[in-house]
Amino acid sequence: MRRRSALKLSALAAGIMLAASGCGVTGSADSAASSAEAGPVTGLRIMVPNTPGGGYDTTARTAAQVMEEADITSGTEVFNLAGAGGTVGLARIVNEKGNGNLEMLMGLGVVGASYTNDSDAKLTETTPIAKLIEEPGAIMVSKDSPYKTIDDLVKAWKANPAKISVGGGSSPGGPDHLLPMQLAQTIGIDPKEVNFVSYDGGGDLLPAILGNKLDVAASGAGEFLEQIKSGDIRVLATSGEERLDGVDAPTLKESGIDLVFSNWRGLVAPPGISDDDKAKLIDTVTKMHESDEWKEALKKNRWTDAFITGDDFESFLHDQDQRVADVLQKLGLA
Repeated sequence: MRRRSALKLSALAAGIMLAASGCGVTGSADSAASSAEAGPVTGLRIMVPNTPGGGYDTTARTAAQVMEEADITSGTEVFNLAGAGGTVGLARIVNEKGNGNLEMLMGLGVVGASYTNDSDAKLTETTPIAKLIEEPGAIMVSKDSPYKTIDDLVKAWKANPAKISVGGGSSPGGPDHLLPMQLAQTIGIDPKEVNFVSYDGGGDLLPAILGNKLDVAASGAGEFLEQIKSGDIRVLATSGEERLDGVDAPTLKESGIDLVFSNWRGLVAPPGISDDDKAKLIDTVTKMHESDEWKEALKKNRWTDAFITGDDFESFLHDQDQRVADVLQKLGLA
């Protein structure tokens, strides 16, 4: 779903790193340690809060497949509940209080969208399970674009900022929005002049790139590897500290642009689940993380392992929530 944002921005803080019923996951209620004896966990559902084909969707379906292949779970269902930058799904997960069968794949975009969409539900109400991955952003154009390098884009963008349409697969406040806003500021463009076009996930963003409905897009390269490999999408630069394996493009820093930016994704459960269910969910994702299948998935999708669970992830979520809230308030978006 396409929506143009009339952005009134004054400054950006650089460097921010920036589903179902049931009473519990099937298995022993004594402890997480007994799960191996109980066999694969059944009845698990993973909700994706945006459209199929995007980063959340790919991560959720990859995790579910790995857990199935490694005999950690059996019959895991992944389903999509898109809308409002992920906050429709967020409301669902918060309203499913006590449902130990349900998890939601989420990330920085949902944090931002919870504020810019004035959501009553907040991620801090959920039960944190695990942070899974981080990945840099990518500045991308179609194969037909006149911009062959990041320098080409910067020159044209600075000459007429409002003329260049910049698309992203997240709402204002999400990673696909924050990356081009910070990029604009870094190269000397007032972010309030950026013509940003918001899409509800990478699955909606892809046809806009391929159909030349945008001049440039910002998102995670992992969502578009097939099109990048085929040459249908050209990556002008990536936003990590180092080059992205398998993507023939320089980093922004290599290109003389002093900006590093990373996105992250993880899993949360509804509030009010039992300690046993929380331990069970953490146990399943920990086993997944330790599997050879997951290590291969990280490599295949160019994801950076960023695994933390439970209390550590809860502290991280609270920190991210506060940072995003502070930045968006300064931008007049929250």
